[in-house]
This record gives sequence, C-alpha cells and structure tokens, in this order.
Amino acid sequence: MKNEDTILEVRGLKKAFKGQVVLDGVDVTFPRKRITAIFGQSGTGKSVLMKNLIGILDPDEGEILIDGQDVVGMSPDEKRKIRRRLGYLFQDAALFDSMNVGENIAFPLVEVLNIRDKLKIRRRVSELLEWVQLPGIESKMPGELSGGMRKRVGLARSLASEPEIMLFDEPTTGLDPILSDNVHKLIERVNRELGMTCIVITHDIAGSFGMADKIAFLHEGRVLAQGEPESMRCVDHPVLQRFFEFSFGSEDSEAAKGEENE
Repeated sequence: MKNEDTILEVRGLKKAFKGQVVLDGVDVTFPRKRITAIFGQSGTGKSVLMKNLIGILDPDEGEILIDGQDVVGMSPDEKRKIRRRLGYLFQDAALFDSMNVGENIAFPLVEVLNIRDKLKIRRRVSELLEWVQLPGIESKMPGELSGGMRKRVGLARSLASEPEIMLFDEPTTGLDPILSDNVHKLIERVNRELGMTCIVITHDIAGSFGMADKIAFLHEGRVLAQGEPESMRCVDHPVLQRFFEFSFGSEDSEAAKGEENE
C-alpha cells in the first residue's frame, strides 16, 4: 500500500521444526488501523506465523518489529509488556471450560488490567457482551454455546485487555456462509469503531476480499505477494492465479486482469 503507516513489521522470519522448514524468510508489513488478511493453502505456515507474532513461538531467525522495536531480542519481561498491545482470537476461541462466560471475559480485566472493583468488572463484562451482540449470557457455560457464539465470547475476552492490534486465526472455520459474513462484519466493526489494527489469518479469500485493506499471500513459507486486494488479483504468478481461480472462478480472474491492462 502507498505511504502506509506501519505498526507491525516482519523481516526475514524463519522457523523450522525438526529440520522441516515452515517459515523461510517471511517479510510482511501491517498498516496501522487497517485490516490485513493473510491467506494461503493449508500447511503454508499461516498459523505458525501468527504464533510467532503473539509470542507462543520464538523464531529461529528474523525480526518482529512493533512500532520499530524488535520484540525478538527483548527480555521476557519486555516482551510481555509490549505484547500486551496484541489481542488474539484463537480458531476455537479457547475459552476456559471451567469458567462461565462472565468469568472468561473478566479474566483479562483482573489479570492484565489489574482491575479489582467487582462492580466495575461486572459493568465492563456486560458492555463487552452487548458490543458482540450477546447480552445477558454471563452465567452460561462455554459448552452451552454454539460455535459462532463461542467466537464472539472469545472476541469479547480479547477486547477486554484493550489491545491496539487484534489478530484472528481462521475466524470463519466451521461456520456457514451467513455466520461467516457476520464474523467479517464484526472484524470490520473492531477496526472501524475501536480503531484497532486487525490481522486475519484465513483460507476464506473470497470473504476477506470485501473486508481487507491489504492482502498477503503466503506460499511455501514465504510471502509471495502483498498489496491492496484488487491489485493482488492482477499479480502474474501461476500459484496465485490458480488460487484465485479456485476462489472466484476463472472468468472472474481473467476479467480482473483485463481491467488492469486497459
């Protein structure tokens, strides 16, 4: 993207497991207060990249810069402090099954923001559930919720810690088209209403095209191309074009290239 204000940047990121290279020199930038979607085929390292960004994994080589600060070289205490700026919605929402919905959302209020006032916690939990359009379900257990409801509760819990950057790992997996569209709209609200930078790991390229400001295509452990959605459809690379043809149909893909050449 032109003149993008970068909040997060990855440079030369490498990660291997038992000699199997998963990330092989990833370079990608994430513009501030925009939505970036990272897509690619299964097994291309999308979720491994995400886990490196949030600190579940450490890279073998490379840099992860948040506002120019390289997180990789920081001490554990420094990493914890700066990574509090990141929120994360796991693919399965990762709710605590032994806690009810209200307790799940209250957890980061207490443990991250150190809020001890019980009335303030209850009010904030209620506000967050209202925001994700699930009012009044504080007493429900995670096992009582549908997949879509679990994801929204997981989002409410992530938002409770007031991050600047929100990361979503395959947020529409297992959802029907209507629920998937609702999730995309919710991500747009997070970006538009809360002013958060959003990073979405996804296989749903067709759905993310209408949502994302920027697209990055991960292939064989590297970012093959990145840019604004419509310009990406005109990148002349056989792997990328096959992916688009599968997602949009060959006629639509050819039409996009034709418009670019006019």
